[in-house]
Amino acid sequence: MQALIIGDSGARVWGLTGRERLRRQFARVPSVTLVEDAGALSATGDVLLINGACLYDPRLLRTLSQAGDAVALIISAGARPVAARCGIAEAAAIARDLAGDGDGAVLAALPQRRPEELVTGFERSLRKVEPPTVYPLTAEAVPQLEAELFGGAYKGVTDFITKWWWPAPAMRATRWCVNRGWSPNQVTSCGLVLTILAGLAFWGGHWSIGLLCGWIMTFLDTVDGKLARVTVTSSRFGNVLDHGIDLIHPPLWYAAWGAGLSQAWTGPVPIATLLWLMFAGYVGGRLCEGLFHLWIGRFSLFLWQPLDSFNRLITARRNPNLLLLTITWALGNPAAGLWAVVGWHLLSTLFLLGRCLQGWQARRGGATLQPWLERIDPVRDRHLLAVRVFTRVPAHIHAGPARA
Repeated sequence: MQALIIGDSGARVWGLTGRERLRRQFARVPSVTLVEDAGALSATGDVLLINGACLYDPRLLRTLSQAGDAVALIISAGARPVAARCGIAEAAAIARDLAGDGDGAVLAALPQRRPEELVTGFERSLRKVEPPTVYPLTAEAVPQLEAELFGGAYKGVTDFITKWWWPAPAMRATRWCVNRGWSPNQVTSCGLVLTILAGLAFWGGHWSIGLLCGWIMTFLDTVDGKLARVTVTSSRFGNVLDHGIDLIHPPLWYAAWGAGLSQAWTGPVPIATLLWLMFAGYVGGRLCEGLFHLWIGRFSLFLWQPLDSFNRLITARRNPNLLLLTITWALGNPAAGLWAVVGWHLLSTLFLLGRCLQGWQARRGGATLQPWLERIDPVRDRHLLAVRVFTRVPAHIHAGPARA
């Protein structure tokens, strides 16, 4: 499949023009070969023609590249098409139509589809449901478009700190990084350094320094992912590094916290026993999630029912546990923090185990397990609390007509 970008917009959203963003997006679609001008198109095969003066949901680009028949993409009913898949014979005429230089007859003859007619709103990778969008790109709409792209970069189901505490400051930090040319991997590397410093501080009993490093690290852990998504600069190495750090460091932090308490420990249970219980709870919780995903539901456990998504807000992951440590430190009792973290791990894992057993029983009884987000509409079902909490409705941005 060949792709040709028609025109551009001088307006930059998160540092990228429409053409630059499309180039990066197409680089992530293996089946597409991007050509720079119509003269470079091969004489056979289908062509994907895209108006470079718009912002596209990447799911639409993948779908259009895989479509078997000719089709034109429109933003809304009656609107002028902004993209088309067609045969090579019609490509020149349709390219002129998209650029506004033709009479529009060839383009108008293609079947026209709106974004929601081509792509389902559910995204398992980001644990959210969100209708696909196309936005005309104009200078006046840049602030709204940047806010919309940033909001769309967030997971729908995550912990309450990431969901409600970090977005506003993370957006400012992401803009700071874009303006200075920082890459997501640079942000992740800073987070890695802070991860190590936090662990060393906990080990030495320097609670305030460790907590400060820990909270900054968790904040940067939000920023690097959002920076990668809004600038289309994610990489396999960055993804492995980011998720590897997230998986490994939390129990090491808690163990370091315990080591910092060991010299003055007077609790009724040996500190080594508490740390083994913590590791058991941490590993057990991860195993429950993996078991459900691989053998029971074939999707994230936190997407099964609204109860599971609400549980993800507070379950024993790093951010909620770091808050427990911070509260107990502020109250002058860091030892209580270790007890709280261990207890919360065990309770959370027992809950996850129970949900796995329920899922296994349901599947054994012939039920087909399905993520609850697949069954709802973010607009139609807005009256439901879970829908309001875990979904968002993309903004309706009045950006004017798309000009190639």
